[in-house]
Amino acid sequence: MKLLRYIIGNILTFINFLTQPKRGQRSESEQKEVEQQLKTYSLYQFNACPFCIKVRRVMRKLNLPIELKNANTDENIKEELLAGGGSPKVPCLRIGDKWMYESDDIVKYLEEKFPI
Repeated sequence: MKLLRYIIGNILTFINFLTQPKRGQRSESEQKEVEQQLKTYSLYQFNACPFCIKVRRVMRKLNLPIELKNANTDENIKEELLAGGGSPKVPCLRIGDKWMYESDDIVKYLEEKFPI
């Protein structure tokens, strides 16, 4: 099962690389304001997780430079996710002290909060 996940995950990562969406454009002042708001945001994710890829694609489309934390390869980050969010599940968007799970919820939130 792990081998199958590994293979499929790498295929999805490669397809994502080939088909990345264009970055959205904002005025320079609007982008600086967005970047200031994003200083308290971080996305806990796995590189090959299809739901994480979905969220990262939307982040790129909306030009949102959110800090990425790989909970698959770093035990400290996994512990931080478990202690703060209560679950080791990814993707998880941390907004200050708030923890948001579920890719659809994260995408909806980002699209509403930071439209292009």
